[in-house]
Amino acid sequence: MKDYVGARKTELLELPRVSDRITFLYLEHSKINRQDSAITVTDKRGIVRIPAAMVSVLMLGPGTEITHRAMELIGDTGTGIVWVGERGVRLYAHGRSLTRSSRLLEKQAKLVSNRRSRLDVARKMYQLRFPNEDVSTLTMQQLRGREGARIRQVYREYSKKFGVEWTRREYDPTDFASGTPINQALSAANVALYGLVYSVIVAIGLSPGLGFIHTGHELSFVYDIADLYKANTSIYVAFEVASQLEAEDDIGRKTRLKMRDTFVDGKIIKAIVKDTKYLLAVSDEPLQEDAVDIIHLWDDKASLVKHGVNYSEFN
Repeated sequence: MKDYVGARKTELLELPRVSDRITFLYLEHSKINRQDSAITVTDKRGIVRIPAAMVSVLMLGPGTEITHRAMELIGDTGTGIVWVGERGVRLYAHGRSLTRSSRLLEKQAKLVSNRRSRLDVARKMYQLRFPNEDVSTLTMQQLRGREGARIRQVYREYSKKFGVEWTRREYDPTDFASGTPINQALSAANVALYGLVYSVIVAIGLSPGLGFIHTGHELSFVYDIADLYKANTSIYVAFEVASQLEAEDDIGRKTRLKMRDTFVDGKIIKAIVKDTKYLLAVSDEPLQEDAVDIIHLWDDKASLVKHGVNYSEFN
């Protein structure tokens, strides 16, 4: 029997489903290590143990250091990692997904590669924004126009509700501090939302780069899905934070805390999983093969053939 150093590696079926996890944790100016099945976070205040398998995504801010052993655990538990720079510059990385099957990824690739099916999925995305209207016959140009008008109206309503002056969405990704307070809050809130959406997409085995509305970027599908929830999460939170700012406030930190409070009940994770599977027309129920390492070989005549077989004797 193999001797394990520390805790044994958790089997896939033992891991919490992504819909059962908490949303995100933001860490900065700290060192991240591992002890058994938990990551440890050390800063000037002491050491905290965090069960990695219960977190959807870790947001690592300036001054963070992380060990190889911690990354090994994070990868094994399918926990997402988002490195967030001081001025909103970010780099995404992730561990293994919480599925061993490529069925959802293949479905995503199939739908996005066909013009008609891609349009159908894009329309379904817009239909979720306009539940009381029929958008099934609208062109992409018409849908973009309707969406633009909807978002402008959302900005106006929140501006009036919270008493925050609003002109337009304007920011420099390389200079966070140059934006107005409301634009800074929007940037910080959107980063938190993108990180969470990214972690869920990766966890269920989809590609963050294969978008249906957005395209040409490694996070196109993240932006597709995040746009479904911005009006009720990041935009709302940003205006609320901007209306309560005091001179000494760290707007980024205050916005992240508000986003954490918005996500705390876990309903948004369940919504992301459910809505994403609805858009791709796949069952929301996990299949047994999703948790098993099964590899087939593709064949141009048969559907699938066995992996691990020497086929030279058949030629």
